[in-house]
Amino acid sequence: MSAFALIHLARSGGTQAMRQRGFLQTALVSVLPLQDDLPLQRPLHLGLLRASNTRFDPDSSGKPTTWDSFGIWDNRIDEPINLSPSIKYGKPIPKVSLSKVGCASLIGHRRENEDRFQVSQMTDNILYFAVFDGHGGPEAADFCDKYMEKYIKDLVTEEDNLEVVLTKAFLELDKGLARHLHFFPHVVSAGSTATVALLRDGIELVVGSVGDSRAMLCRKAKALKLTSDHTPERKDEKERIKKSGGWVTWNSLGQPHVNGRLAMTRAIGDFDLKSTGVIAEPETKRISLHHVHDSFLALTTDGINFIMNSQEICDVINQCHDPKEAAQRISEQALQYGSEDNSTIIVVPFGAWGKQKNSETSYSLSRSFVSSGRWA
Repeated sequence: MSAFALIHLARSGGTQAMRQRGFLQTALVSVLPLQDDLPLQRPLHLGLLRASNTRFDPDSSGKPTTWDSFGIWDNRIDEPINLSPSIKYGKPIPKVSLSKVGCASLIGHRRENEDRFQVSQMTDNILYFAVFDGHGGPEAADFCDKYMEKYIKDLVTEEDNLEVVLTKAFLELDKGLARHLHFFPHVVSAGSTATVALLRDGIELVVGSVGDSRAMLCRKAKALKLTSDHTPERKDEKERIKKSGGWVTWNSLGQPHVNGRLAMTRAIGDFDLKSTGVIAEPETKRISLHHVHDSFLALTTDGINFIMNSQEICDVINQCHDPKEAAQRISEQALQYGSEDNSTIIVVPFGAWGKQKNSETSYSLSRSFVSSGRWA
């Protein structure tokens, strides 16, 4: 909604304009200084504010409207409306606070935790979420954890398309890791998955991924996969490996590996397999959030994915009171079900958090298989 439209609505009088004066005054304070270079302290003569039992002041308290005021948060999480993007996109967009994001990472039965994760306010309007699952040592995951955000942050100053930004960042990061590991030839086989999500203006969600870590959006209580595992089981990935001179073998559990070593066909690092078709170029996806229907974003490593399917993860999280409890419960549940790998998860709440429940029970074939083998 433009500043002109807001001014026109304020001056037009009428019942509707009078009812929404509180919202208009707040919006104009934000917009007018940008348009007319007015000082923020300059009063706007829209009349005296008074409590009006409307959607923007439902309890006549005069307090700023929050997600909870709209009934979206089911009285569980109280966050304000993000005014600037709400005006830009013409609809209420909740503010996503990092303090409400849930994160957990458990070592499992491994000797060390090679998983890494990051959550940060990368720029004024972009939030950054990432999980990395290292293999062949923690060096690659550590490098991703330390430098991925920096590569992305440098690129967004020059490129507006976040899918392009992620693609360039992954490839540049891979080159940077190659230079770094040049001085450590004993870790030439080190590599890492990388799944990164960028949230701009609280509404534009862009995900990039290599490997088998995943991103999933819960919409209307259903799991919507935002990534696809890069494994030799995928026909397109397998063909690229073969065309590059590589081969695929299966281990005793029936899992395919590139050249008998790597269970994924894309990764940051693994430079000894780059000539056989293993690449660092991510697959990307852009999606617009609908906060009325979208409950949360979950990023997970394969310590969780191998033992719990996406819908099962979605159902368990939807039963939790807050994202921090959800992250802890999922990581612990994966270990209880028999996962021996590091288990890492990030849960980012959106507008429909706590609103939707799914009582259907999901069946996980992988969990059943591992559990029966572990405790038979």
